[in-house]
Amino acid sequence: MAAIGLVLAGCAVGPDFKPPPVPATTAGHPYTAAPLPDSTASAAGVGGAAQHFEPGQDVPALWWQVYRSPALDQLIRSAIEHSPTLASAQAALRQAQALYAADAGSKQWPGVTGQLGATRERASQTSSNVPGGIVYSLYNASVNVTYALDAFGGTRRELEGLQAQVDYQRYQVEAAYLSLTANLVTSAMQEASLRAQLQATHEVIAAQQSALALVERQAALGAVAQQAVLAQRTQLAQTRATLAPLEKSLALTHQQLAVYAGRLPGDDGLPAFDLGQLQLPRALPVSLPSALVRQRPDIRASEALLHAASAQVGVAVANQYPQITLSGSVGAQSFKLDQLFAASSSAWSLGAGVLAPIFNGGALRSRREAAQAAFDQAQAQYQQTVLNAFLNVANTLRALDLDAQAMRAQADAESLAQQSLELVTRQYTAGAVSYLLLLDAQRSLQQTRIGLVQAQALRYADTAALFQALGGGWWSRGELATAQTPPAFEPAASAAPN
Repeated sequence: MAAIGLVLAGCAVGPDFKPPPVPATTAGHPYTAAPLPDSTASAAGVGGAAQHFEPGQDVPALWWQVYRSPALDQLIRSAIEHSPTLASAQAALRQAQALYAADAGSKQWPGVTGQLGATRERASQTSSNVPGGIVYSLYNASVNVTYALDAFGGTRRELEGLQAQVDYQRYQVEAAYLSLTANLVTSAMQEASLRAQLQATHEVIAAQQSALALVERQAALGAVAQQAVLAQRTQLAQTRATLAPLEKSLALTHQQLAVYAGRLPGDDGLPAFDLGQLQLPRALPVSLPSALVRQRPDIRASEALLHAASAQVGVAVANQYPQITLSGSVGAQSFKLDQLFAASSSAWSLGAGVLAPIFNGGALRSRREAAQAAFDQAQAQYQQTVLNAFLNVANTLRALDLDAQAMRAQADAESLAQQSLELVTRQYTAGAVSYLLLLDAQRSLQQTRIGLVQAQALRYADTAALFQALGGGWWSRGELATAQTPPAFEPAASAAPN
């Protein structure tokens, strides 16, 4: 009676999957122990604008457009179209969809096959009771139908798991899309930073060359010792020695940028990025924790794997119950081919079978326990993914705040170093200070200029890291990243994905 009740109710054994609850946050900021300021510090110069945190604001779909760089936007659109990594993820999604469709069609509906055959046989004298035996031909044609009744929901759980695998691959596509766009933006920022560092180094070299010419004239007049000339030449040579590593890093970054864009490393058609041509966004979205767990592709992919593991528990439980199979066939059999479809040759059959486990040495119970353990493992991995996601957002928010303060300090230091060098240069020309003081002032200016450029680039990179940490806004496109080229960006507030 219990089995009949399950069949009539169409129940599926095993756990019904429910998305894990959103982690509860403590007092303070949702991601950090200490509250964040409403806006970051500001500083003079490129990349020094204050940025305001906007809790609950949605992430734009084409988030890289906040930099207002047509060259960057065009490069990323081209990369999305030509990226082998993204194409591979999309192919994996299509494969998962096709496998689900194949299993759904074969397991949800009866299997129907047609058979047409002819045999030539000789029956023995013993079996036919005819002297010398008998030779005859037998012709048959039939249509056979088989259907495995899903009485306990094992098939439904299996298809549920396959659908979860499709969802996993779908979010893997989104993860590849987000990783690709973030890598392109970060590499572009790194290239712009290295170009600025090279420019600052060349400016320092030009100033040191002017100082060397001055010292050489003074040495020719006997005003300073030859040691001062050697010291200035050494300082100039040391500064020039920093050019090669910077140029190497720039070349490697440019080549990596080309590969991210789906091009050969030697492709010279890439744009050259400059920090001065990029706009630092003033407003920064900060998604609520309840939205973050629905936005991050890695969290959604981990949840899909958890769903698949839950479905496998149901499959393992269903395998412990009887399996019911219905079958039937209709056709014809005849000893003569021309009478095969005559009314007298018709034949049919109906059947039903029940296969019930009686003794299997505890194998089915052990498989159920293994499925439950796999579910527990997937649950722990999901929790770790969520923790890492919250850590990622927290680190990025802190970096935005502290790197803005660091840039303001670097800007002040660079300004003071420039003023100090100008003062010491005038004093040295007048003979009021030693040459060692001039060298120290030159060295300080070089260090602070390079530090300022690096601090400027960090602010742009931190902004990209925040958009990546918040999920990249894929839900705002209205479709997943299965299309080669995203639609045009229209800034609009939209709800977090379901």
